[in-house]
Amino acid sequence: MNDINNLNSIENIEKYIDHTLLKADATKEMIKKLCEEAVQYGFYSVCVNSCHVNLCKKLVANSDVKICSVIGFPLGAADSDSKVFEAKHAVENGADEIDMVINVGALKSKDYEYVFNDIKQVVKAIYDTNKNAILKVIIETCLLTDEEKIKACELSLDAKAHFVKTSTGFSTGGATVSDIKLMKNAAKGKLKVKASGGIRTLNDAIQMINAGADRIGASASVKIFKENIK
Repeated sequence: MNDINNLNSIENIEKYIDHTLLKADATKEMIKKLCEEAVQYGFYSVCVNSCHVNLCKKLVANSDVKICSVIGFPLGAADSDSKVFEAKHAVENGADEIDMVINVGALKSKDYEYVFNDIKQVVKAIYDTNKNAILKVIIETCLLTDEEKIKACELSLDAKAHFVKTSTGFSTGGATVSDIKLMKNAAKGKLKVKASGGIRTLNDAIQMINAGADRIGASASVKIFKENIK
């Protein structure tokens, strides 16, 4: 965890950021701009829907910018076979990281075996395609009780995911400091934590990082970066 209490900036904040564009009406020009900004400002990755992975691969070539693709997005209610296919295809097309949404209804029904297998199958699919690929599990915290959030983190850990992530940004709420702290504790140092949803200012980002976030998902990345260097 970073000791950045009372700071109004953070060194290399750009390396925490997944520069994100997941809107249904995202055009090729908007994706191109996203990638250009990611290269210009040095963001860790671009985070896009899977149909844009091929284009992003070309646009960030010869840079350090990674490509992240969302899977089963935004509801998480696709069946496991569909998630596996989409994840595998995205990695084959050049995605370095996959952010998959859990089946929230299955978790709330206490069908933990289903949730575990759902995650595990995607882990296996991307590992078999690219052993360096990273899986982040979106648990959609705004729909869960604290007990359910902890269980989702435990299942993600048992399934050998790499991160747990707060939110899609398309539900009833986004990341909160209390959720990041809860997830960080549940992760037991074996999972990283991504904060996403509603992070629009430098202060928002710093609060999340100080609470334990290892990565930030944001569409306001350029604004956050510029606030950091004032």
